Amino acid sequence: MTPVSSPKPNLDANLAVALDALLTEQSVTRAAARLHTSPAAMSRTLARLRRVLQDPLLVRAGQAMVPTPRAEALRDEAGAVVRRLEALLTPSGGIDPAVLRRTFTLQAADLVGAALAPGLLALARRQAPGVSLRVLPEEWEAGPALREGRVDLEVGAIDHVDPETRVEELVTLRMAAGVRAGHPLTEGTLTPARLAAAEHVAVSRRGRFTGPLDAALAAHGLSRRVGVVLPGHLAAMALAAAGDTVCLVPAALPGEPPSPLGDAAHALGLRLLDIPLPLPPLTIGMAWHPRHTADGAHQWLRAAVRRVLRPAGEG
Repeated sequence: MTPVSSPKPNLDANLAVALDALLTEQSVTRAAARLHTSPAAMSRTLARLRRVLQDPLLVRAGQAMVPTPRAEALRDEAGAVVRRLEALLTPSGGIDPAVLRRTFTLQAADLVGAALAPGLLALARRQAPGVSLRVLPEEWEAGPALREGRVDLEVGAIDHVDPETRVEELVTLRMAAGVRAGHPLTEGTLTPARLAAAEHVAVSRRGRFTGPLDAALAAHGLSRRVGVVLPGHLAAMALAAAGDTVCLVPAALPGEPPSPLGDAAHALGLRLLDIPLPLPPLTIGMAWHPRHTADGAHQWLRAAVRRVLRPAGEG
């Protein structure tokens, strides 16, 4: 009787990338940070690798994790596989933007798209007149769009990427209170109590009424009333400009040049008030699939986004 061979495991590139990170870092937590994923997700990936390779790979030794002999033997090979994989999926660079004929698809929130479009279009006209831009709205989970090639670049608050996704932070902003000229909050000192007493508009793709501002107010025993939740910042700013509603607007940190993400607020005539509460900063970055890392056309796109969103004088 012919022996029945066991089926080959269904492997993907993510496993190779995760194996390389785990064997290099010898820590689930550090490997997760390296690949911009959660420790829980990396633990699940390690469990899958153990099943596929039929070896524990990393075992506990006191407070540390140490590699098994099989893992030691695989370490250099795993790194080489990842480098070959990146080379295989990465087009060559060195392109002249002036002769580039390409449509780039970006994914961004409405406010980020509005901040990006004028600067990117101006750069394209000067440097790459054959380039066209398509900006799509944010999805709840953007990683698959990057992996599947439906999106070239995601720009915004990057917090849900696949392990292989490359992420670059561009600028860190603070949140300010946006109100119309003549709003009662523009007179006198803005206190947490006065801010809480005003009517607010919240921005949430998921329809949530609460956010970091509510947590900061709660620490002072205060709560605010959110009259409406809108899916985008531009609609929220337009509402604030038309009445006494308060909206949150990203603004440059003290001492930094103005951010283009504040241009829409200024165009609507909004006043930006410092919020007298500790709120977490907002980091705007860009994410892309590693197959585009060395592509000359994509390098031009990323450089253009940096130039538009980073304050003058930064990297």
